[in-house]
Amino acid sequence: MMDLLLLLTSTLLSSYFHPGIVVDAQQPFTIKDIILSIEPSNDVSRDTNVTVRCKAIVSSSGKEVLSREYTIYKDSNEVYIKNSSTSEDILYQLPEARVSNTGKYKCKVNIEGKEKTSEPEKLTVTGLSKPVLHLNKGVVIEEDEVTARCMAPGETGSIFFYFYMDSKVIWESLGNSNQLDAKFHFSSIGVHKIHCTYTVIIMPDFFKSKESNTVTISVKELAITPVLEVFPQSKIYEGDHLNILCTIRNFLQSSESRPIKLFLSQGSQLLSSQNTTFNHSMVALAKNPGDFDCRLEIGRVVKVAKQAVAVTELFSAPTLTMSPAEVFQKEYMTLTCKSESYASERLNRAELTYTLEPPDSPLFPMKPGVFSGKALQYDFNYTCVAQAKGIMKHSETLTVQPKVSVSIPKISVDGKAVLGQPFKIRCQSDTGSLPINYTLLKDYSQLSTASVKLPTQQALFTVTINKPEEISKYMCEAKNNHKEAPLSKRLNATVIEPLRDLTLTVIPHIQEISEGDKLYLICGTKGTPPVTFKWYRVGNKLPLFTTTSDKNSSDYWVPKLSKEHSGTYYCEADNHANIVVSSEKVDIEVRLALWKKAVIGGVCLLVVSVLVVVCTLYFRSKRVRVVRAAVSVWSERPPDAANDEESSVMSSEPDVEYTEVVHPQPADAAREGFRRVC
Repeated sequence: MMDLLLLLTSTLLSSYFHPGIVVDAQQPFTIKDIILSIEPSNDVSRDTNVTVRCKAIVSSSGKEVLSREYTIYKDSNEVYIKNSSTSEDILYQLPEARVSNTGKYKCKVNIEGKEKTSEPEKLTVTGLSKPVLHLNKGVVIEEDEVTARCMAPGETGSIFFYFYMDSKVIWESLGNSNQLDAKFHFSSIGVHKIHCTYTVIIMPDFFKSKESNTVTISVKELAITPVLEVFPQSKIYEGDHLNILCTIRNFLQSSESRPIKLFLSQGSQLLSSQNTTFNHSMVALAKNPGDFDCRLEIGRVVKVAKQAVAVTELFSAPTLTMSPAEVFQKEYMTLTCKSESYASERLNRAELTYTLEPPDSPLFPMKPGVFSGKALQYDFNYTCVAQAKGIMKHSETLTVQPKVSVSIPKISVDGKAVLGQPFKIRCQSDTGSLPINYTLLKDYSQLSTASVKLPTQQALFTVTINKPEEISKYMCEAKNNHKEAPLSKRLNATVIEPLRDLTLTVIPHIQEISEGDKLYLICGTKGTPPVTFKWYRVGNKLPLFTTTSDKNSSDYWVPKLSKEHSGTYYCEADNHANIVVSSEKVDIEVRLALWKKAVIGGVCLLVVSVLVVVCTLYFRSKRVRVVRAAVSVWSERPPDAANDEESSVMSSEPDVEYTEVVHPQPADAAREGFRRVC
């Protein structure tokens, strides 16, 4: 009993852990590769049994087979999904492959959320079945409905069908299956050959089939026809009455049940429409197209009978002319209205009457077809009407555009008139019809003529004058008709005289310029103001001062001079002539101020005086010391010696005095001191 129990347990465990049974316990694994192959080949012909094989190479730590999901794709579209609990390859069968099976296939495997996809493999299937065509009728009356069916046996996918009649495409459409029905109405009489083809579309490629079998269809003409008759049938003139008969032939013999409609038209104008025969009356006019159409419509069938009717003109359309060819406002003009030709066998020229439209025209009839009067001051449209035997014809509209006589011209200077330089004179009238001829005169002598033909043009004349008074000698005249040309006034304009003789005046005089003085630099010139003056100091690129004056002179001043203002100065000037002139350069030296000279002189005199006093005192003190020394010696001697020497002393006094006389140093020292100080 125990042995039986152990055997049963062993059997159960063995069956539980068998390799072909899925185990849910998680175990480590990796998907090494997914391989997709196509059998028997990637390129096969139609009707071949094709197998798409997907193989998964998986490595795991256990012996149990992991559950996996296989997905087959064709051109990124899912075509097959299968779950497997074995390691065997998955097979996707394509029995009797068709061209529609052509595409790129790949396989994706999913194991417990881990995915891997194979490399794509392309399957190409060649060969299409021959299409089959069938018509429900072989013989039809024109515009009868025929149903045609084109079939692509055994084909699948997206198929586009084409129907041909006598090798020309008459219908094309995308089918929902491998066959397509189309309905046709044949209007071309005779025997026609019909066939079809189809195309299998596999983006981005397409595959076209061979031609189907050819089916013959016979289209017979409908016996009913329209008939058009016009009376009278002889020569027709304008104003004659026409009778037009539109009928149907073989109507009684026809068993046609479709609705019938008749239409009568002349050119693009529909005259009448009926269900059966009808008669239409009208007056013949040469201006209308002479082609009449009787149109029969039976369902989709259309039949037309045509007839051209020649209508002879009773008289030609009038022409309206004007004389003179050009007319000015309020001048007399004549309009002539005339028909150049007329049918003399039917009409007398005297029967033709002419009128002018609009009726309120300012022109009056002078004789048949001739109207005269004054031209208006604005554009006006005239039309002539010729009439005879109830026929009325209009001429082309004639627009009379009265010209405007030129007004008195105005003369002016274009830009600036500069003496000695070329400038332009403009001559212009405010009103006047073009073209206008302008003539420039000088003292009534013609110089030049300019013709203005466009509104954007101007009459400009180039002249040069050497004296300002010459400007008033110019005039101009304007002419655009046979009348006398009006003359302008004399030219009145400012003449700009270029600057010349520019001078620079210095105040005070150059030799008298000292520190502390006011300096005036006056720049003066000859020419037409306003004048722009600029003062410069050599060494400076920018001007010291710039001003514009309505006079011919201006000044620049320095309120208080110093030694730093010494230098070379000049000025420049220009006016509207745009010619810059420069003055001569002036050297300015700023000297010491007068009070400084006086102070220096006073100081020098004071120093000299002090030196003289000092020297005088010095030498006087020295002389006193000598005398005192002599008296002292004299008093110390014996009386006899003193007496004996007295005469000697007295006689020697001149020598002592000589000593004082031969020392003029005080004066010399004073002079030397003055020289050094000064």
